[in-house]
Amino acid sequence: MKLSTLLTAAAAFGAMTVTSFAQEVTLKLHQMLPPQATIPAKALTPWAEKVMADSGGRIKVELYPAMQLGGKPPELYDQAKDGVVDLIWTVIGYTPGRFPTTEAFEMPFNMTTGEATSKAFHEFCEKNCAKEFADVKVIAWHAHGPGLIHSKNPINKLEDMKGLKIRGGSRVINQMLEKLGATPVGMPVPAVPESLSKGVIDATTIPWEVTPSLKVAELVKNHTGFSGKYGLYTQTFVFAMNKASYDKMPDDLKKIIDANSGIETAAMMGRVMDEGDKIGLAIAQKAGNNIITLDEAETQRWKDAAAPLVEAWEAEMAGKGIDGKALVAEARALIDKYSAQ
Repeated sequence: MKLSTLLTAAAAFGAMTVTSFAQEVTLKLHQMLPPQATIPAKALTPWAEKVMADSGGRIKVELYPAMQLGGKPPELYDQAKDGVVDLIWTVIGYTPGRFPTTEAFEMPFNMTTGEATSKAFHEFCEKNCAKEFADVKVIAWHAHGPGLIHSKNPINKLEDMKGLKIRGGSRVINQMLEKLGATPVGMPVPAVPESLSKGVIDATTIPWEVTPSLKVAELVKNHTGFSGKYGLYTQTFVFAMNKASYDKMPDDLKKIIDANSGIETAAMMGRVMDEGDKIGLAIAQKAGNNIITLDEAETQRWKDAAAPLVEAWEAEMAGKGIDGKALVAEARALIDKYSAQ
């Protein structure tokens, strides 16, 4: 064999070796929403791209939207815990009662923007929720922007809630809807469009940002929000990694995951939700939908109606040996701290 042929073969083998060793880890990221939804498109995809770039291609992140790998949204957390997948993003409230400490952030009229509330929530969880999430590696805890009510018929006052079947995304949100006079119907967000179109529900609670991917502004024509600094509610999320998937990574790759975790990642996720809220609102406005903002006096009536939920939750937590009153106070203080920045 000629020397040139040998050299060519050696070079090709060398290139193959570099290629085969360059990518050391492949991570599967599973979540419930379509790829064009706000968090998948504006947070998870850029996060995956950054991790891949920071690692020089040694970490590859495969994105699986809309439950493509099987199961239902409430099963996502356990998929990460059990190693069915490497990474998940999910709504914490889809597993009621499992993460009670986090519910302090779901109290009515307690949140401001997605970004400020996400920073507050991440800091709060680092201090208070580590035990509840001990079986995964948390990348970030975060929250969405102000939740509001999207309905078939206009909701202009508290009395309009009476008897309406309204989708809620968590145990606490359902309890709040009950206090406000509605009949809560619990379901994960992907089920909302079909439930609205089939009349299973009359309205849904969600923030503006998720309305475009669910086509909510086409399914209902009325959207009710509130006056003042604090939104009706928020829902909380966790972006988490299987512990074994993280532990078996080389130290230099662990550092890349660590550098793309934490309060700044939480802030980024909250920020893209705030930006998504503007887009969702603009679509509903362009469609000529009825955008209702309840005035301060009417908003106060809703606050008064929902207030007993906070006391009831604090009492429930006390029965579990958890100081719910302190957690709610800490949540509000952190939200106010980051909202003032």
